[in-house]
Parts: sequence; structure tokens; C-alpha cells
Amino acid sequence: MLPYTVNFKVSARTLTGALNAHNKAAVDWGWQGLIAYGCHSLVVVIDSNTAQTLQVLEKHKADVVKVKWARENYHHNIGSPYCLRLASADINGKIIIWDVAAGVAQCEIQEHAKPIQDVQWLWNQDASRDLLLAIHPPNYIVLWNADTGTKLWKKSYADNILSFSFDPFDPSHLTLLTSEGIVFISDFSPSKPPSGPGKKVYISSPHSSPAHNKLAAATGAKKALNKVKILITQEKPSAEFITLNDCLQLAYLPSKRNHMLLLYPREILILDLEVNQTVGVIAIERTGVPFLQVIPCFQRDGLFCLHENGCITLRVRRSYNSIFTTSNEEPDLDPVQELTYDLRSQCDAIRVTKTVRPFSMVCCPVNENSAALIVSDGRVMIWELKSALCNRSSRNSSSGVSPLYSPVSFCGIPVGVLQNKLPDLSLDNMIGQSAIAGEEHPKGSILQEVHLKFLLTGLISGLPSPQFAIRMCPPLTTKNIKMYQPLLAVGTGNGSVLVYHLTSGLLHKELSIHSCEVKGIEWTSLTSFLSFATSTPNNMGLVRNELQLVDLPTVFANKGRSIAFRGERGNDESPIEMIKVSHLKQYLAIVFKDKPLELWDVRTCTLLREMSKNFPAITALEWSPSHNLKSLRKKQLATREAMARQTVVSDTELSIVESSVISLLQEAESKSELSQNISAREHFVFTDNDGQVYHLTVEGNSVKDSARIPPDGSMGSITCIAWKGDTLVLGDMDGNLNFWDLKGRVSRGIPTHRSWVRKIRFAPGKGNQKLIAMYNDGAEVWDTKEVQMVSSLRSGRNVTFRILDVDWGTSDKVILASDDGCIRVLDMSMKSTCFRMDEQELTEPVWCPYLLVPRASLALKAFLLHQPWSGQYSLDISHVDYPENEEIKNLLQEQLHSLSNDIKKLLLDPEFTLLQRCLLVSRLYGDESELHFWTVAAHYLHSLSQEKPASTTATKESAPRDKLSNPLDICYDILCENAYFQKFQLERVNLQEVKRSTYDHTRKCTDQLLLLGQTDRAVQLLLETSADNQHYYCDSLKACLVTTVTSSGPSQSTIKLVATNMIANGKLAEGVQLLCLIDKAADACRYLQTYGEWNRAAWLAKVRLNSDECTDVLKRWVDHLCSPQVNQKSKALLVLLSLGCFYSVAETLHSMRHFDRAALFVEACLEYGALEVTEDTDILCEKLIAAIYADYARSLKNLNFKQGALLFASKAGAAGKDLLKELESPKEELTKE
Repeated sequence: MLPYTVNFKVSARTLTGALNAHNKAAVDWGWQGLIAYGCHSLVVVIDSNTAQTLQVLEKHKADVVKVKWARENYHHNIGSPYCLRLASADINGKIIIWDVAAGVAQCEIQEHAKPIQDVQWLWNQDASRDLLLAIHPPNYIVLWNADTGTKLWKKSYADNILSFSFDPFDPSHLTLLTSEGIVFISDFSPSKPPSGPGKKVYISSPHSSPAHNKLAAATGAKKALNKVKILITQEKPSAEFITLNDCLQLAYLPSKRNHMLLLYPREILILDLEVNQTVGVIAIERTGVPFLQVIPCFQRDGLFCLHENGCITLRVRRSYNSIFTTSNEEPDLDPVQELTYDLRSQCDAIRVTKTVRPFSMVCCPVNENSAALIVSDGRVMIWELKSALCNRSSRNSSSGVSPLYSPVSFCGIPVGVLQNKLPDLSLDNMIGQSAIAGEEHPKGSILQEVHLKFLLTGLISGLPSPQFAIRMCPPLTTKNIKMYQPLLAVGTGNGSVLVYHLTSGLLHKELSIHSCEVKGIEWTSLTSFLSFATSTPNNMGLVRNELQLVDLPTVFANKGRSIAFRGERGNDESPIEMIKVSHLKQYLAIVFKDKPLELWDVRTCTLLREMSKNFPAITALEWSPSHNLKSLRKKQLATREAMARQTVVSDTELSIVESSVISLLQEAESKSELSQNISAREHFVFTDNDGQVYHLTVEGNSVKDSARIPPDGSMGSITCIAWKGDTLVLGDMDGNLNFWDLKGRVSRGIPTHRSWVRKIRFAPGKGNQKLIAMYNDGAEVWDTKEVQMVSSLRSGRNVTFRILDVDWGTSDKVILASDDGCIRVLDMSMKSTCFRMDEQELTEPVWCPYLLVPRASLALKAFLLHQPWSGQYSLDISHVDYPENEEIKNLLQEQLHSLSNDIKKLLLDPEFTLLQRCLLVSRLYGDESELHFWTVAAHYLHSLSQEKPASTTATKESAPRDKLSNPLDICYDILCENAYFQKFQLERVNLQEVKRSTYDHTRKCTDQLLLLGQTDRAVQLLLETSADNQHYYCDSLKACLVTTVTSSGPSQSTIKLVATNMIANGKLAEGVQLLCLIDKAADACRYLQTYGEWNRAAWLAKVRLNSDECTDVLKRWVDHLCSPQVNQKSKALLVLLSLGCFYSVAETLHSMRHFDRAALFVEACLEYGALEVTEDTDILCEKLIAAIYADYARSLKNLNFKQGALLFASKAGAAGKDLLKELESPKEELTKE
């Protein structure tokens, strides 16, 4: 490698600016770790860790309104690899599916020409991972296959659909938010459109309920909130009840089943969908800042809320546990009245102005510990949650907010105090579960209290809003290659100049140097430039002219300001029209609107000449590229000799003089020269109003008029001139270009019919005769040698934006500044192209295995998972036998380097178990299905291994108690331990009971209590029915029945007979209730399953049956889930894990060809001794394990990951023999040779 390298490669890219109002909701944070957002018609992709722009996708012709990353909820292998897929939709109804890494559109979808309202990928990806549901206004939902662009089905509804939300627990449930109310769809399926119009409910807005006015008084607030009861009604509310107009958002809670939130500007309502009732309200005080958006969390019952001032808050549900009551106090007998969410952390607000306001927020779906805020001015702010332990004494006890505790386990497994852990890895590793009411915290466990705070860890800012004046620094030459940097200066409307480094696309320097709009910039060297700005004219047409000279190194060094180039001049004079610096960067010509030309010396900032009053008015001016360097050198040598005669110089000083001469020739700047006033002769040409061309010579402060060329009759008023080599090009008001060949003395006029030629500029590079011309409606690139057009771009025809300024970036790249606030670096064809992400130069390495070729990303995963290699923990891929080409190995090594030190420390920690490693890697890869699988697997493998030693009679009693101290999170619903699940259901029904307001609600609560076996409570509710209710008699009899049910034979058989008759005659729910009354819940579950109520059956089994009966019911459910017409095998696997059927899990994984997961799972089971090997199953089990290992070894061999293949082939015993031979044979051949 050279000791000094400069990166001056300029690749095509787009620098983006402020967003458009349509882009408000167009943002998404994918499982892949990247954030995508819409900026006008572009889609920008940024990395959330390093806050770098990775890709800008350009193909939409209209503003982007929605972007959505594809889900990663499927098993990844070489056939279905990790890839970056993104859907984006625009206001013209077009949806584009992108391969983001390659920057190409895979598929384009169009149904109507109206803006897409909402679009989402289906989260259950067992059957297909390509399904995308979209709302096409006004009232259609369409299911698309996003891989082929095929429409699978289309369905219309009665009302205009605004948005929709999928139930995260049940893929067949979908809820639409319409202009009138809410529509629940319970039979959503990819294979056919939903039947019927769905169940429609209306919401009376909380503002319209009379109770709401009382909220002001603090004491009455609680009571008032309890009165905001009936929100969901089947009937259309009367006119004075405003309907859903001000409901901003609807979303299911992913943390617990059948709960939904509705967002209003001043409150969030939590609904329990089983009873269609508000069970929690988060209201903002009168002085508080209204909500804009809310994102419910999955791992904990928490909400990320965005407020109108750009502040993001995190609220976590308060846990009602008996920790607060000391032993001598009576515990609070009143059950939970309300779901309360406490404010736990908030970030700083932004300054909101007319043009700057928060647009939307996204949250990291993998770890849920960071949020990104998109601001209308193009800023992206990434806020990360950090947790800090705090001691008990410092806690403010009067706050009334229950403390948050850090969890006992890390990455799924309880860890000791001294063990390595990274609490900020994810939300569920930061804060423990909210305890359920009435649950004791285990005695003796050390609970550490934590506080959360937001930290700004990333900020991307866009370009300011246009106007723009752009100018690229002088081109790369052989002389300046050592210090060259491709810098682009962008002058803006507010008077600042931004300098961008075009290799990385990052802002190099922002300089506030003017007080008004920057009109033009000219570079005077590689690191210094002149910029001019003019204020708005007064009534006499005079302005304040500002002309500043900026030298970037000195600005850096002294934080210094720019120099006012014209000193005190500039107030109340005619506006500057243009500035032009000569080719040797010696002279500057300043052209005014109604004032003669000024000539300045750039090196000394002195005025050489101000032309006389009768000097012609200038319409265009250009310096000649030919200059007299020979005479300059002669003069310089003479000066040197004179200097040498005056002083005797030592060698070292001589070398200094040598180098100064070189710099003279490069920059024509040196002290001796200036004192002797040495300067080379340079020429410039300009045209006047009549089109006459003047040629003037400048040497020192003398200006000689050398020639005049009469106007060309075919040209109108000349607006611009460009000169390079022997070619001079003129452009005029009428869109004519005139090419002069100075050597051949011929001229050629070409009418472009494009109106006013605003600017023409030659491309840099010796012999490169390409030229860019800018018009009012676009730009063209011409080849002046052949006098023909190379490419053209016209606003309104092939692009939607208008061009504001053009320049050349390199000899083959043009730079366009446009009115959509973007600056594009394009190749000469001026076709907007997205780049390949792997070709881009990034200043900081980015962890994103999705950018690797499929086999490399899977090999990297295996390398991380199966540590240690040959007994050594290492993150150096060269330590393992991996015969892959060097380029791929280097890319893998780069990926490993880009991991944070904390993560590296965990991966290299020998105490970090295999299960924890699997969980960590699934987080690093953003692999949704792996994350859920390993979370459940780690939990149950660990808890079973805890139970095993506790099999002696003395400790048997305490085993289940201990199990509950660290249960599986309730967001896993049906997969939780039965006892914990029961407690949660009881708490929920208590809450429903407190909130009930109508007879219907009471009846639903009664039914739930009966199923849960809470007969006394149910009887109380049944007896509450008032005498004028039509169900009074029925309910009274039912109360009598429930209290008198005895276990005598005859009554049991009668009730059973009645129940079966009811079920046979279509009264399933009533029959099931009767069966539960006589403790025949197992039969009830069977009936429910027969009638297709699988979820209900599983629920009932978990709350009523003993573990063996429950297992039977759930195993039948597993068979149903695995059946081809249901095809939810991933769900089935999780259910099997929760039952502890580990052998079946391994078998199912192997049959699904998920060899990597199967092999890792078997390893983990063996580590925990969890695969029960008895005499009769011994051979079967060993056979299965060998088959899994052998198949996994083969798949690793396909990835070229030889060492991993050898490892597992050797573990597979007989099954892996042939493979071992095959793998080792190349080695033998090498040794023979």
C-alpha cells in the first residue's frame, strides 16, 4: 500500500434535502437494521448505527407516501437468503418492490392512479414471503404477490379506508380504520378475499362525551375517565357525537392478545377487544403537548409516543404487585381499576417552526430500544434508550411511580452478577417484566432498580431548501493528485455555503458567510473559493453586494471567518451579475448589472482596474484557457537570480526556493512575485448587448483591447460563453448554441429550440471536449468535437424536478441541483441510476450481513454460532478453514470489525452459552423467526433443566414456585407457562369486570368467569341482572344452577346430555360453559376443536386442564397447524417447545429441512440433557441426531465453510462417513503431489 493515498473517486449519488408533506408517513425501520424514508419521489436508505446514507432509490415519478421493509419471519437458507427487500408506494398509486442492495426495482404494481393509503407485508410467512396488502383508495384492499406483481384478490368495502392493522397473534384477523368507524375482519386469508362486509363498529370520540369536560379538576379526573366508557357501539352514533375524524391511528398491542389502541391528539385509549371496552386511558394534561403518533412495543407492555414538538416519550405499564405494601399493612383489596402507563423517559424536543416540524417516528423492531425521528427539513435523529442502575435510597418515593427492575436473565438465560452482559442490547434485557397483580416477588432474589434515558446517537441532516448555486473545486491533475479532495461548494438561499466531500457524500464544512442568497461561487485554488451574494434591491434598484474569499484550511485552523474580498465596498451599488476567475487563478473579473467591469488581483485582494463609464455593458464573459506561462517562467528565473545575487543561500534554503518555484508554477502565487508584481499575461472575451465579441488582454494592471468580432446575425442576445482549447461556444436567449473552431476559423450555429441558454460549461480533463448546457426546462450534454448532443433531460417529460444549477463533478460525471431540494451526481447520460451498495465508499464500516452474497452471510452466521473453533474463541475468519476467494473473506472480516466492542466481548466470552449466542446472532441478523424460536427454546430448555435436580420429594413443592419467578413474557401468549397464563387471564377479567357498563359486557364477563372456574364471582354478576331485563329469568336460573352443581352422578350426566345437545344445535359457547361447570373441560376442548375453534380450545386448556390433559389438547392443535391447508409450522414448533416435546421439535425441524436450526437445537438439548433417551427411543434418537448433523454438514459444505462441515460430519458418526472422506480427500491429493 502506498504511504499516502487519496481517495478521489466520485460515484453517482444523490444528496437529499427537505421532505415534502406527502412524505409524512413514508418511513420504516426494518428487521434488517436499516431505516428507509421517502424524500419527494426518492427513497433514502440509512444505517441506524452509523447514521450514514447507504442508498437513494429513484424510479417513482411522484411523491412517495409509504415505505415498508419486507419481514424476516421465515427460515433463511441459500434458497431463501437474507436480502434487502423494500416496498414503496406513491401518490399516483404505483408500488415498487426494490432489491435495495443492487438498487434495482424487482417489480412494479399499479391498480388505480390514486395515492396508496397504506401497505403492509403479511407477517405470517410460512406459506409465502412475498405477499403484500395495499389499500387502493377510496375503498379497495388488494392482496399482491410482490415477487411477480400478480394480483391475488381484491375486495371493496362500504366506507373509505384510511389504514389497517394486522393482529400480531392471529394472521386471520385484520382491522380497518375507515372514515366512519372500525371494521373487524376475522377470516383474512391469502387464498381468497374475506367474505362479507366484516363486523363494523362505531366509535364515539372521547371528546364528545360529556364526562370529558370534567377532566380539568385533578380530583375528578379518575372518575371522569371511568365514565368515558362506551366507546365502541354497534349502532351509528347520533349526529352530535363526532365520529372517528380525529382518531389519528389504530394499532393492535403486540405485547398482549386482543388489545388495541386508538390514538387521539390528547389521549391514547387501550381497548380490550373481547368486551369492546376501554380498559386504559393515557390523557395529556391541558398544558401538555398533543400526540402525533404511537408505537406499541412487543417485548414489554410499553408505548413509544411522538408529540407535536418532536419529543419522543416512552411509557411503560405500571405493575400492580404487592411490593409496595409492607407486611403489617393490609394489602390493597381493590382490584386493578385501570391499565396505567407511566412516563419512564423522554428525549429533547426540537424547535418547531412553520417549515420545520416532526413528521413521524419509527422504532427498532428487533431490540425496541431506539427510535428515529424524521423531521420535515430532512433531518433524521436517532435516539437510543440507555439504562442505568440506581440505588434504592436515591429513589424519589413520593413520585408514586412503581420502580422498574432490571431482568434476572440476559439473552434468555438467568445470569450471575459477575457474568458478562449487555443490558442495553434490547428492551427486554433492560427492564424486567411487569409483575401481575397479587404476585409476590421471589424472596432473596436481588432486584436492581433501573432508570431509562434517551441519548441522541445519530443525526443525519439534509440540504437546506433551494435555491442552490453549485461549483465543483478545480479538477484533478497529475500535479495535485497527492492532496486532491473532490469538494463541491453549494451556495444556499439563506447565505450559507455548504462544502460536500463527494467521495463519501458527507458534509465537509458548513459556513455561514453571507446574510442573503448566494448567487455564485468560483474556486481560486483546491481549498479556497470566492462566493457572492446580493440583497434584495431597494426602490432605486441598488443592493448590498457581498463578495467573500474563504480559505478552508484557515477556516478549520482558526475557526476563522472569511475575508471580505472588496473591503468596504459593496453598499448601495448595482448588483453583481457574475464573477469569473482567470485560468491561472491570478485575476478576477466582476460584472455588474449597471456598472462597469472591475478587475482584481486574486492573490493580493487588490483592485487592478475599474473600467471607465463608457465601457460596454457585458452580457457574458469568459477567460481564455491559453495563457503565456513561458514569459512568467522567464520572469520568475530572473527574480530568483536577483535573489541569489543578493544573498548567499545554504542548500536547505535552496531546496525551499526550489519548492516555492514549483508552487509558483502550480498556483502562480509567491511572495517574491507579488513584491515585484510578476504576473502572466491572460486574456478574456466578453459580449455586449449587441452581440459584439471583445477580446482583452490583462497583464499586471494593464488592460489592452486586442480585437473585436462583429455580431453573428443568426444569434440573439448572448447569455453565456465557454472556452476550452480551440473551441469557443456561445449560447443566447433563444436557445441557439454557436460553436467556434478557433484553429479552423469556422463557426457553426445549432438551434436547440430550448429557449434561454442559462449556462454552458466544459468538462475537465485534457482533450475532453464535452460540454453541459443548462436551459430553463432542463439540460443537455454536447460533444463539441463532433458537434452533436450526447444526452438530454427535460423537466416534465422524463423528470419531475426543475434544474436550478449544473456543473461537472469529474470528466464524466455531471452535477445537477434541482428544485426538489436534491443535488444529483449522475453520469453523462443524466439517467438517474441507483448504485450498488457494495460499490459505495463509506467512511465508517456498517454491520449489515444482508449486503453480503447469500453463501457468505450464512457462512458468517455459522462462524459466529459455532465458536470456539479448534478450541479458540476468535473473530478472525482467517483462523478457520474457509476456502473462499480473498475478496469475500475481506468483506466478512470487515463485517466482523464493524461490530461494537460490547458485542465482540460477548461473542468471545467462553461463559456465553450456545443458546445465548443463538439469540444474540438472531438479533444481529434481524431474523424474526429465529428470534422467536430461540427465545422460547432458551426459556423452556433452561426451566426444564432447573426442574430436573428438584425431583427429590423435599424440593418438589418449591419447583413450580421457582418456575414462576421468571416466566416467559406474556407477549408469547399461548406459549407461556399455564400458571402464569391463568393469573394473567384472571387479572384481565377483573379489569373487564371493573369496566363493564352495559348488560352485554356483564354477560361476557360472566361467561369468562365461568370458564375460568370463578363460580362465586360469576353468580354475583348473574344476580345483578335487573328485573325488567328480558334475560332476568334465565340469569336467575343460571345462578341457581351454578351454585347447586354437585358432583352427583345423575345431575352430571343430565348436564352433559344437555350440553352435547346444545352444541349439536349450534349453541357451542353455552354447551362448553355447561361442560366446564361439571369439570369436563377436556371434553369442552375437544368439541371446540371439532368445530374449528382451535385458539379458544387452546386458551381453555391452558386455564382449566391439568398439564397432561392440556398437552393432549395442544398436541392435537399442533397436528392441525402442521396440516397443509393451515401451514403454520413455525407456530407449531413454538407450541411443541412450550410443551417440552424437544424430540418432536428436532424431528419437525429436520423434516422442514431447517438443518442449521435443527443442529443447533440438538446441540443445546444435549448440553442441557433435555433429549430424553430411554431404552426404546435410544436408537431412534441417535439416528435422528446423526441425520441432522450429516445434513447440516452437507449444507455447510455447500457454503464452502469447510471447517464447519468437517466438525459436524465427524459428529454424525456413520451417517457422515462418506462426507468426511469427501472433505478430507482433497487434502490427501495435495500431500501426494
